[in-house]
Amino acid sequence: MRLLGLERASAFGGGLLRRLGPRTGTHRTVIRNLRIAFPDMDPAAREQLAVDQWEQTGRAFAETAVMDQLTLASGRIEVVGLERLHAIRDEGRPVVFVGGHLANIETLAATIIGSGVPCQITYRAANNPYVDARIVKLRADYGIKLFAPKGGDGARELLAGMARGESVALMNDQKFSEGPEVLFFGQPVNAAPGPSRLALRYGTVLQPLSVTRLPGVRFRVTAHEPIQIEKTGDRQADIGRGVQAVTTFIEERVREHPVDWFWVHKRWPDRVYAALSPET
Repeated sequence: MRLLGLERASAFGGGLLRRLGPRTGTHRTVIRNLRIAFPDMDPAAREQLAVDQWEQTGRAFAETAVMDQLTLASGRIEVVGLERLHAIRDEGRPVVFVGGHLANIETLAATIIGSGVPCQITYRAANNPYVDARIVKLRADYGIKLFAPKGGDGARELLAGMARGESVALMNDQKFSEGPEVLFFGQPVNAAPGPSRLALRYGTVLQPLSVTRLPGVRFRVTAHEPIQIEKTGDRQADIGRGVQAVTTFIEERVREHPVDWFWVHKRWPDRVYAALSPET
């Protein structure tokens, strides 16, 4: 992929999954997710969206091999609300960055780091240790020095980092069975409470980020209005409201650019899929 260069690698990955994705069993998950999210969508339009999202997913995977070329300095990322990030940097007060799996999530980390904000970036290690080492190196090449693996050790690193004044960044749009139940596209989902807990513990805000794919392997990252979680004295209720606020934010971004979201993930609980009526 690196020999191909960024644009050709992206196009190759997109074209490959556009052809192969609809032939896999995962395509059924994509269609079922789209039926839950957009029940009134015309079936032909839903199938077209399902195919189009495979291309976006393929592009994102292929771009992983050349992620060190997707930086603010590359000119491929435009930032809306960059002044928010600069204010976080200058104030030296940590925040909890939250976002979802839209377009290419590496651009979010690259934007945070490129704006000068010291930040712990959470990640899930790749199953293949050689691939994982390569990904960590590529991330380090574009500036990520503070990694926090998902799990117990990573949680401790996040707490220690925030105590030092470092921000943290977490994705918050995938299934987390132990989390509180909130609504996503009008249906129940379980979502991770970690970001809201951290924000409440350190008296800071949730800072939502989103990314949209533009033509020519370019991206628009937006730093949105911060989410302030009110402390009412009922900690669990406060956390629940924070989780719902983040989930609502992600739903709004998905509705704006549905082709950019990671539809291959089984986001809803089994009972929601079981309630789907047979397709005619």
